[in-house]
Amino acid sequence: MSRKAFSAEGAVSVGPYSHAVESGELIFLSGQTPIESQTGKLVEGDVVAQTEQCFKNLFNVLKAASLIPDDVEKVNVFLTDMNDFAAMNTVYSKHFSSPYPARTTIGVAALPLGARIEIEMVARRSK
Repeated sequence: MSRKAFSAEGAVSVGPYSHAVESGELIFLSGQTPIESQTGKLVEGDVVAQTEQCFKNLFNVLKAASLIPDDVEKVNVFLTDMNDFAAMNTVYSKHFSSPYPARTTIGVAALPLGARIEIEMVARRSK
């Protein structure tokens, strides 16, 4: 069985993986760090700026898969500093509407390229 993968302009891969892969109704979006696609570098600034860039990248992937934020069922957020939780949460709340997707937030020791945050999603395609 071959994978149906999606690649998005405006999202960056820093390794050998697809931006998203479809499996039945589910679309698994790879984690996006706050890399600007134009420069290939981490966005400068605090966790607010980095969270905004993660969502920009992820929503470009959703668009490439013909999906919208309301199609997102589950979100995993990885933070290198749990003290950034409140600031991340404020940005997060602006990108989804109620009822919100399920979410897990995990503190990690480090992320690729020194990012402070990485976000991954699972979306469901409506029938």
